[in-house]
Amino acid sequence: MTYNGKKYRIKNRFRFITFAALMIVFIVFAVSTVSGFNEADSLSTPSHIIVKIQPGDTLWDIAKAYGPDDVDIRRIVYEICEFNDVTASSIYPGQIIAVPEYF
Repeated sequence: MTYNGKKYRIKNRFRFITFAALMIVFIVFAVSTVSGFNEADSLSTPSHIIVKIQPGDTLWDIAKAYGPDDVDIRRIVYEICEFNDVTASSIYPGQIIAVPEYF
């Protein structure tokens, strides 16, 4: 039994090597994307300050006390609400919230 199939011959070695290298890069990229190797993880964890709500406290007052002076107070209040999954009207005395720490 003899094999009568086509025989392929490389006509241009440079094009073949370039194509093979690009295919290897593409396959490595595809495998790393599918497997999740290209995800970046933060080396630092967000730090926060634990605050116990006192009678008469508002998020506005807490934002003024713990936030930086060069940032809009409304933004700090919004970040506190998002960080703790609360609204400004739903806080109560004795509640403990975490305030993002600004450096």
